[in-house]
Amino acid sequence: MELLTLEHFAGCVNEPFSAAMSGMDVEFMLVEARPLQATQPNAARVPFSLLFRNTSPVLFPQQIYPMRHPRVGEVGIFLVPIAQERAGFLYQAVFN
Repeated sequence: MELLTLEHFAGCVNEPFSAAMSGMDVEFMLVEARPLQATQPNAARVPFSLLFRNTSPVLFPQQIYPMRHPRVGEVGIFLVPIAQERAGFLYQAVFN
């Protein structure tokens, strides 16, 4: 499996990702993809963060979600709920 990098996601901002949950697909919109400060020299990749918005009134727990996108493919992403907005909840994934 290829190591995921920021470049895999940077062109997908404002595009939906589909997460399979309990036999149904739930949409998460990628709203931000940004690099993070590197803490280890010679790391396999530059650390980065992804923010997803889900408009469901239901708060989904932090866990790995199998997510699909036409260009990225299917990947397991560990999402953590970090904020509630009027439009739903924000979830963050950090890759380091």
